[in-house]
Amino acid sequence: MYSLLISAYANAARFASPFHRKAQLMCQGQRETPGILRKQRDPEARYIWFHAASLGEFEQGRPLIEQIKAARPEYKILLTFFSPSGYEVRKNYPLADIVCYLPFDTPGRVREFLDLARPSMAIFIKYEFWQNYLTELRRRSIPTYIISAIFRPSQPFFHWYGRSYRKVLHCFTHLFVQDDESAQLLKQYGISRNVTVTGDTRYDRVWAIRKAAKDIPEAQTFVAPREGQTFLTLVAGSSWPADETFLLRYFNEHPKLKLIIAPHEIHEEHLQGIEAQLRRPFIRFSQAQGKDLAAYDCLIIDCFGLLSSIYRYGEIAYIGGGFGAGIHNTLEAAVYGIPVIFGPKYRKFKEACDLVRLKGGFPVRCFEEFQTTLDELLNHPDLRQQAGFDADRLVLQNIGATGQILKALNL
Repeated sequence: MYSLLISAYANAARFASPFHRKAQLMCQGQRETPGILRKQRDPEARYIWFHAASLGEFEQGRPLIEQIKAARPEYKILLTFFSPSGYEVRKNYPLADIVCYLPFDTPGRVREFLDLARPSMAIFIKYEFWQNYLTELRRRSIPTYIISAIFRPSQPFFHWYGRSYRKVLHCFTHLFVQDDESAQLLKQYGISRNVTVTGDTRYDRVWAIRKAAKDIPEAQTFVAPREGQTFLTLVAGSSWPADETFLLRYFNEHPKLKLIIAPHEIHEEHLQGIEAQLRRPFIRFSQAQGKDLAAYDCLIIDCFGLLSSIYRYGEIAYIGGGFGAGIHNTLEAAVYGIPVIFGPKYRKFKEACDLVRLKGGFPVRCFEEFQTTLDELLNHPDLRQQAGFDADRLVLQNIGATGQILKALNL
């Protein structure tokens, strides 16, 4: 049944590809994978295969890739993605020796991929539970791990209809999970001997980003106080239209607030939609060269790769996505010791729940709650500073997962 469903999904993606860009990229990329492996794989080398669904999972696995390359350079890295939003951004990642799409999880494609890749070890990141891949890896006695995994009772494994699917969890040589709740849940279903609570490697990643954060002169000039005036800056990262509606409304009504906004999608239609809502001076980052940026109130980041460094220029952060499928990476902002606001769909993200518990994060459900929260943070410096301290404390308390995993892998 599972393989039939995957085949149906593959066919649906193929039929949609002429009309849907992401489906087109994925299908085309998967077709190219066998050729990439035949051409680029070194037959004399030993490969560790990392699989990330998308960009967020890659960032979660990146600290382990970096430490493996530093400690054991004789290993080569094969990195696969399922989503174009991961592959298209990181297809030239320099620490990976091969980067390609992961073919759909049908038995024939699985066998072809593993015959060509021949990994010495496989490492899946957080949520990847492809039944045919995992079963075949176990059949071939290839050590297989999952890192930064998190489990909840609502997942299919733990319902009556997911009993057969739960068998995939037994395919892992070891499961490195984020929290005790995940370990206890697995134990209820007879999985405990090969489970270790190591935490979330994303904390190591954002800490490394903070230490290596690059200066962005345009942002520095933008936030600089004007003569006789002082401002506070809100950095809105990975925003969607549902976030922007009330973000921009609030910004328009508060002249002592500056805004740096980095939308999740930067196509022209979206950028123009943001600009149409603004009632104060704005400028795009791509047009900032030679301009007096201090004279503008809103800086629109219309390129990729800057957001994780730009948070350092704000006093408060807003993380988008919480009015859609789920919030984006809150830790990229929290690591700079600033309070973090986000939408209501955050409960599946442990780090966001921990930020709320420690009072470094603030969920909002509507414009009125956003307004009240931001008013409090802007008008009470002590509250703002304490919230930032609590956000930073969460990161400092949780770094170190990568080293624990590396030691357990004997690498």
